[in-house]
Amino acid sequence: QVQLVESGGGLVQAGGSLRLSCVFSGSIFSKNVMGWYRQAPGNQRELVATITSGGIINCADSVKGRFTISRDNAKNTVYLQMNNLKPTDTAIYYCNLSQYGTNYWGQGTQVTVSS
Repeated sequence: QVQLVESGGGLVQAGGSLRLSCVFSGSIFSKNVMGWYRQAPGNQRELVATITSGGIINCADSVKGRFTISRDNAKNTVYLQMNNLKPTDTAIYYCNLSQYGTNYWGQGTQVTVSS
């Protein structure tokens, strides 16, 4: 079994910053993809950013230049540094681990950006 524990959400004014963290435990394979997704009220869950075990990054156009994803393989942790936050970034953020076709999800952390 794989467990994901995420933290770092909160309330911030537009233009501010937050850093999300997600710690993985359990059967983590050497080849995998870690990432962040978000879901706003009334909307579908959408991809924010992913990073492969080889360090290849994919980001949504809406966050490019503002958000940075990174990972520490020794600590089994993925991070999301969010700068210049906008009210449209308000959502529940979920971390994700994908390995060999199986997806694992964190419990979600709320990010609220006020104008």
